[in-house]
Amino acid sequence: DFNERCAQCSEVNWGLTDGGRFYCRSCHNVIERTREIINADFASNARVQTISRGLSKEENNDGGCEWYVCEGFQLVLKKQAEALETLGVCPQMKDEILCNFWRHYLQKTKQAYCKRPVGEPIKALSVCDSSTDVDSDPGRPSLLHLLSLSESEGDLQTDCSFASSTSRISESTSVCSGSVDGSLYLLKNQKDKLRMTMPMTLSFCYMALLWLREPMTLSDLLRFVVEGHIPYLNVFQLFPEKMKLCGLDLKIFCVESWPLYEEVYSKMLELAAFLDLPRFPDITESCFLHPDMLCMKYLMEANLPDELHTWTCRVVKKTCIGEADFLTLLPGNKSTRKVKYDVLAVAVIVVVLKLLFLLDDHYEWLLSDFAEEQNKNNTEGGPYFEFKKWYEVIKCSLDVKQKKLDEERAKYLWRCEMPLFYSAKNKSRIFKRRQMVVNLQNQFGKLSGSVQPAEKPSPSCFQLTWSEENTDGSCFHRHSLKGILQEKCGLLKAMNPDYWLCTVKLCTEKSCGHLAHYKEVDFPQSYHFVLRLFSFLLRIQPSYIHDEVCAIEHKLFNKKLSKTPKYNTVIRK
Repeated sequence: DFNERCAQCSEVNWGLTDGGRFYCRSCHNVIERTREIINADFASNARVQTISRGLSKEENNDGGCEWYVCEGFQLVLKKQAEALETLGVCPQMKDEILCNFWRHYLQKTKQAYCKRPVGEPIKALSVCDSSTDVDSDPGRPSLLHLLSLSESEGDLQTDCSFASSTSRISESTSVCSGSVDGSLYLLKNQKDKLRMTMPMTLSFCYMALLWLREPMTLSDLLRFVVEGHIPYLNVFQLFPEKMKLCGLDLKIFCVESWPLYEEVYSKMLELAAFLDLPRFPDITESCFLHPDMLCMKYLMEANLPDELHTWTCRVVKKTCIGEADFLTLLPGNKSTRKVKYDVLAVAVIVVVLKLLFLLDDHYEWLLSDFAEEQNKNNTEGGPYFEFKKWYEVIKCSLDVKQKKLDEERAKYLWRCEMPLFYSAKNKSRIFKRRQMVVNLQNQFGKLSGSVQPAEKPSPSCFQLTWSEENTDGSCFHRHSLKGILQEKCGLLKAMNPDYWLCTVKLCTEKSCGHLAHYKEVDFPQSYHFVLRLFSFLLRIQPSYIHDEVCAIEHKLFNKKLSKTPKYNTVIRK
């Protein structure tokens, strides 16, 4: 019955807060006017004016408060950004870059920072609408503001709906979900690929890292997640006490699998295009993500001679994959090939090893025997690089590391310390059972004398380290390539004149997902071992590195491929 215009926006669109005060649904302006009611129990003809407070929606009977799924994801992003800052990432990432990306996403998905047109019908099953319905006092700061990535920003303007709508939603979802819109969130159309998920939080983080050109690749990011340095698995244990998590919320925030490289990367590309982001800052030669820089890092980690870096730089220059236009991400541009910087760098190293050692299970062993003979009589300069000795050292270390990783993954306990329940009816029983399990574990631990697990080692960019101070000759950084190179016309060239291609023709089918076919039995064991080494370092499948190797080969031998018969896989360099 109140038809006066709002003093701020001149709209007539009033609602009632829990305290009985009028507020504008368009601009969230709260006025002093309260609703006048008639209390028939007090006097039949007496008209009184009261303020009906009722129960505050901020806190429920169980001590929790109303919260939305997007608020949960915002808290996850905040915790991940803080962990990255602890690892040495620029503080600008959280407060300026990641925060703006997230707010832009909320606005594009109409979950916040948007204005519902007056008179628009409410879509009860639309997550974009219902996930931000607020049935509380607009003067009370929302969790989105309290958990804001940037504490200096103003209040978050959420999309407001009719109070009765949210009441119905809360009543229908409170039994099976701790959040207000948990069940509606899962009812959202599965075709919507940009519905927020836990892997997408890592996509947001990597997108912010890439924008700042931070010295952290996607493989490093995912490895830090698995090692527990970045919150991801059981991250909901870090939620505030008032944010009760139960029921269908577990399907949204409870993760029971390791993040996949391809999934996180593809979602990052989709997000960048969806948010209409401009061209990312250029990846130049001085950036850590440039192939020349990353090749140096992976050559050191793979314990290969430093002289190979000269050859990787030559391949990068010859194939033009070091140009800023090739390396820099341009969202939404389907004509440009998207670059995976770490995969590209290790693929360049594999191509160089094929150029020098051929990796055909024959030629590299001949070179190794020749280098061994030269080392027996070598008294000047560094020792000749022996591929056979390098293979033995790396294989021994790689097998130990791989076995340790497999055991850690097999022993990993996916169950978190905080009891989880899908129904409020089972809450007390689950808490009692959990307490019983903890007591039994403590008792058996004391009887068996089990040792408490040691502290996690500090994070490092290198998984394999090699010291030149070792006297056993296990470090090959200073070894020479003299035995496999010869000088022609003032340039050092490989003695080997041949090169075998992984594939003559690249696959162009989009449904395939790969540029070339890869099976271990179809390729030399030396080639497979090198792929296995780098796939362990990047924690990805060897087939993805093989794809990048094929792409670089076709760039490197493009002119000769056009003259070579399609059935011939061996060409002259």
